[in-house]
Amino acid sequence: MAFYKDLTKKKMTRKDHLRAESKWEEEGARYRRSTAKADEQRRESQRADARRPGGRPAFRGEKPPVPREQAERPAPRQEKPAERKAAPRADVRREEALLPENLLSGRNPIREAIKSGRDIEKLLVAKGDLSGTAREIVAMARERHIPIQTVERSRLDEITRNHQGMLAFASAYRYYDVEDMLRDAEEKGEPPFLVILDGVTDPQNLGAVIRTAACVGAHGVIVPERRAAGLTPSAVKASAGAIETVKVARVTNLNRTLEMLKEKGVWLYAADMEGEDYRTVNFSGPMALIVGAEGEGVSRLVLENSDYKVSLPMKGGVGSLNASVAAGILLYAAMTGRG
Repeated sequence: MAFYKDLTKKKMTRKDHLRAESKWEEEGARYRRSTAKADEQRRESQRADARRPGGRPAFRGEKPPVPREQAERPAPRQEKPAERKAAPRADVRREEALLPENLLSGRNPIREAIKSGRDIEKLLVAKGDLSGTAREIVAMARERHIPIQTVERSRLDEITRNHQGMLAFASAYRYYDVEDMLRDAEEKGEPPFLVILDGVTDPQNLGAVIRTAACVGAHGVIVPERRAAGLTPSAVKASAGAIETVKVARVTNLNRTLEMLKEKGVWLYAADMEGEDYRTVNFSGPMALIVGAEGEGVSRLVLENSDYKVSLPMKGGVGSLNASVAAGILLYAAMTGRG
């Protein structure tokens, strides 16, 4: 569409039409020229933004153009899983280095340790249904009277991730039988001198008692199988080498063991706050000193099976002694009374 420029309202002749025709302008021509210039400026700004590091695209969602040489560059070759190295991760190696030496993880190592007769402190089994191999290991542990504890799988994960649903703690030193202790006393020509710990769960206390037992010449230390400290690395370390000279026995039923000792002529002395002052007690002859945990003391059935109850006089505001300290005082008193 066009319009006439400077066209008057007078009647025009043919010559007037031809003369005005050269001055016609196409409608919108001037507008398109100005718009085209603005578009060119906007495109130049967009190209500058794309070249600038970190520059954002001119339109939302539009990505800056990729240089041709970069677009034609081949992508790096992806490494296949089979070609990766099988080296263990650093955190796994660090975890294995921090595991205790007496920890057995995995079903095969635990099964072989039980079959070989190795002393096991306890077996931890994750809650849930047991498969064939796990059920076999639990049955073997029960036959060997190994304490079995059912725990959440998360607890096993806290110790190590490679547990296959069960962990076992092997003893840091071998256990003996009570008969071995009595035989040693007979070979030395001495009346039996034994120490029995009832419910002492701290391995440091066990190690300290073993050390004191070695100093007074006792023939052995007896601990129950359950709810008591065993020969863990901490207990062996606390004994300061005394474990090499003092035998330690772990029994399934403590009261049955007490009955057996009484049948063999061994007198039982239990530490109890209601007992007789230890300074007036005669400890001569075959004897076994029974010491309970701090606070709880010796259990009721064990007290009932004991022949004597001995006490340590207490002054001040403290009502009990550490188990290893109480055992040390009584053991030296017994050694003095035995001559």
